[in-house]
Amino acid sequence: MSVNQKATGFLAEFRKFIARGNVMDLAVGVIIGGAFKSIADSLSNDLLMPLLGLLTPSGLSLSGWTIGPVAVGHFLDTVLSFLITAFALFCLIKALNVFHRKKEEAPAAPPAPSKEEILLTEIRDLLKERS
Repeated sequence: MSVNQKATGFLAEFRKFIARGNVMDLAVGVIIGGAFKSIADSLSNDLLMPLLGLLTPSGLSLSGWTIGPVAVGHFLDTVLSFLITAFALFCLIKALNVFHRKKEEAPAAPPAPSKEEILLTEIRDLLKERS
């Protein structure tokens, strides 16, 4: 087997792998997750932190907190952003699950009776009338 055949086989296998649905779903999820992170960061930095700052007498700014030479504030900001992102995703997934459950629980209309059932019902009714 030549090097060219190995490369062609490898590329064909790679194309088959990429074309799978799971890989494409994962790629879309990563892209949407990145966009969602920017929304969560904005929620944290632009809405929640200023509101928390109003509740504290000196204003809340975690990014300036240090313990000796270690800048703890930025780490705490990152942890807070992660928690907000995780909580928002939890709420979103919970809402989607409720939506899907309601969609699944909706009773389907009973199927129309078949020709055989209609005929048997007519026969049953005729037999009742005779007796």
